[in-house]
Amino acid sequence: MPTDCIPFKDTHYFSQLICDYLEEKQALKPFYNRFPSLEAFKTQIEEKQEQWSKTSEKRAILADVLKAQYQGFEMSETTRYNIEALQEANTFTITTGHQLNLFTGPLYFLYKIISTINLAKTLKDTYPEYHFVPVYWMATEDHDFDEINYFNFKGKKIQWHKNADGAVGELNTEGLDAVFELFSKELGPGKSAETLRQLFTNAYLKHENLADATKFLANALFSKYGLVIVDANNRDLKRMFIPYIKQEILTQISSQEVSKTNAQLSEIPDADYNIQVNPREINLFYLIKNKRERIVLDGEVYKVVNSDLSFTKDAVLKEIENFPERFSPNVIMRPLYQEVILPNLCYIGGGGELAYWLQLKGYFNTVDVTFPILLLRNSVLIKTEQQTHKLDRLEISNRDLFLKRDAFINKKVRKISNIDIDFSKQKEHLRAQFEAMYALAEETDPSFKGAVGAQERKQIKGLEHLEKRLLKAQKKKLADQVSRMTDLQNQLFPNQSLQERAVNFSELYLEFGDQLIEQLVLNLQPLKQEFLILNL
Repeated sequence: MPTDCIPFKDTHYFSQLICDYLEEKQALKPFYNRFPSLEAFKTQIEEKQEQWSKTSEKRAILADVLKAQYQGFEMSETTRYNIEALQEANTFTITTGHQLNLFTGPLYFLYKIISTINLAKTLKDTYPEYHFVPVYWMATEDHDFDEINYFNFKGKKIQWHKNADGAVGELNTEGLDAVFELFSKELGPGKSAETLRQLFTNAYLKHENLADATKFLANALFSKYGLVIVDANNRDLKRMFIPYIKQEILTQISSQEVSKTNAQLSEIPDADYNIQVNPREINLFYLIKNKRERIVLDGEVYKVVNSDLSFTKDAVLKEIENFPERFSPNVIMRPLYQEVILPNLCYIGGGGELAYWLQLKGYFNTVDVTFPILLLRNSVLIKTEQQTHKLDRLEISNRDLFLKRDAFINKKVRKISNIDIDFSKQKEHLRAQFEAMYALAEETDPSFKGAVGAQERKQIKGLEHLEKRLLKAQKKKLADQVSRMTDLQNQLFPNQSLQERAVNFSELYLEFGDQLIEQLVLNLQPLKQEFLILNL
């Protein structure tokens, strides 16, 4: 398949923090362990292996939990082998995480998981003496239903309307039959449409809760590649996390360390890094049926907000011992929980995720847990053959497509126009002339320099105004070409956003069928760290 790549920085869709991380800027090096490279993984393996050698029983617990969680689900032989292999000291995980978005949500859900699958394969090819398991961590304990209850299909929002409280993974799937009816009508006829109907039905209409429905869907799409799906909302897994839960309750260590890191990031010169998350005093929720609420310390009493629940210090420690599953980490502590229960080498995430991971290195150091390698997931723009032909005829390059709308139109109008509407040379010539006038004013009466400057600004502004008027007139004259160009850009960048953030996989599956995932698996190179343009 024809492909092209451009640096993430040149897309102008990624933050300065992420672009600086990809360029390995010196100022950011204290905030991560190792930059992702094949050589770095060898050292990461050795460090993780040493730490996990002290707690070998964790591997057996992890494997047993996964086997139990897969009961009732059809497992590929590769996934079964991967789960068994997790009990061995030479096996490590590559992990990505994602919310339980309805029908996978945005397209980048696929890219996160495929990046994980492909990195595990690359590492196995490089270090055959070890085994690498791709893991999808389901965010079953999240409680923001409004973020996950819809997906976009052909410009329409397919939404699940439901009153929801507590962890989303435990939500029953009632009401999704109505969503299916709407989606089914939109799909239309055809083999791929029927496959999508069956996939939605088997996932959401034949499972009782959202966690199981999402697991079925991800397993159906990626089981043949050996993906292992983890639901960490589990008593036995939480038991491994008890020491860190207690430490957080008693010392509020995460808040202290992350606040220090946030201050350090803010003080980096010549950088405008937005702090992704701010810690709370206690970064844990209390989780029971239909309720996930923050734990706060009020004097010497631990309270669960929006409830009558409260604990003394002794009572909360006893609660942790007896019911660890009731203590749910928030965004600050979830990464630590992941690294405590998985023999993990690398976390693969989007720009926003990596931004908050970079706030956590100091916290990990303090609690003596190996910090994973952080890898930006693959990003992809998928073009159909028809779109590619149209772009070629209009002489629109891949880089042109990433321009903001006005810049895109102006550049193309200038290119196809039969008159030159770029007054850059004229403005430079004008500035050169005024340089001589400034020198003359200096020699005669320096007070005239202000008047010269005002005249220069006036004439430059006049040229710019004329340039804009000519460009506007030319756009009108070339309205047909402009319309075709902007229609194409709209198709590939819906609402002037990246395709992967707006489009659901089903829209592309209708056209490409099983080839969609197969071609992504063939073409995504996680360590290349560039934005991929893929012609399917």
